[in-house]
Amino acid sequence: MTAAEGVARPGSLVRSAWRMLAALPFLLPSMVLFGAFVFYPLGKAVYLGFFISNPFRTRQIYVGFDQYREVLTSSEFVSSLLVTGTFTLYTVFPAIAIGTFLAVLANQRLPGIIVFRTVFSSTIAASVAISAVLWLVLLHPSIGVLNEAVEAAGLSRVNWLQDGGWAVGEHATVFDMVAAWFIDPNWALISVSLATLWMNIGLFTVIVLAGLQTIPEELYEAARVDGAGRWQQFRHVTLPMLSPTLFFASVIGMIFAFQSFGQIQILTEGGPVDASTVMLYSIYETGFEPPFRVGAAAVQSLALFAIMLALTLAQFRMLAGRVFYR
Repeated sequence: MTAAEGVARPGSLVRSAWRMLAALPFLLPSMVLFGAFVFYPLGKAVYLGFFISNPFRTRQIYVGFDQYREVLTSSEFVSSLLVTGTFTLYTVFPAIAIGTFLAVLANQRLPGIIVFRTVFSSTIAASVAISAVLWLVLLHPSIGVLNEAVEAAGLSRVNWLQDGGWAVGEHATVFDMVAAWFIDPNWALISVSLATLWMNIGLFTVIVLAGLQTIPEELYEAARVDGAGRWQQFRHVTLPMLSPTLFFASVIGMIFAFQSFGQIQILTEGGPVDASTVMLYSIYETGFEPPFRVGAAAVQSLALFAIMLALTLAQFRMLAGRVFYR
């Protein structure tokens, strides 16, 4: 390459500039939205992390990185991080596994299979609030179906009245009477995870079913000609061809788990003794409940963003090489 060829021609630079200017009107709406709802809040969170303020933010005290250090090394933050990690393990991979199983069943060519597909994916239509209230009633101490099943299996019922514990008052509501599934530190996170798992199964079923329907039938025919059984077809044809879909499901599942809030607010309010306080609920408690530590909540939100970004990049780095793209 000669020196003249290595230097960009003025005409090409002008054309590139004109193309950029022509693209700006199309990019401007997205740039405005991202600036207003992503970049500005992110910068504001970084700014608030350097200050301690009163609830109405009429007075701010600059503390530098001291608040970052205090919040990120506190026992509350470490506890919420561990709870969030445990909650993610309880909800993401089991939901993907169950969703894959149901999607494989729903992908069969049978009469009336559309009905089963609708049933398997129906949880996707229920809001978080409705699903949480459903599980409140499901685990009710006296009429809850799960308690009845536990008793039918010959196990002890799980209810409030253990060791002479709390009794229902005359003004108690169904929310007050919810069973010890949600007030026992050993069961609270598991109970919330069960509700979340049920809510997510429909979404993962739809995602995996969409991926299954893109797999060419010729691959299964070739596998059957080679003598492969159903398990061999699933292992050597379905899973490799489904790997991009499962990879996508794992990424969004992890993001959804770290952003879980509604069901925890309704079912346990982060308790008991912070047994179900995930990071997002900890941010809510810190910033929106007395004493309204907005700066500390901003630091936790930045930490949540950094952790989610790091985990997503790690997933891409570790799993992207094992994903088969057609």
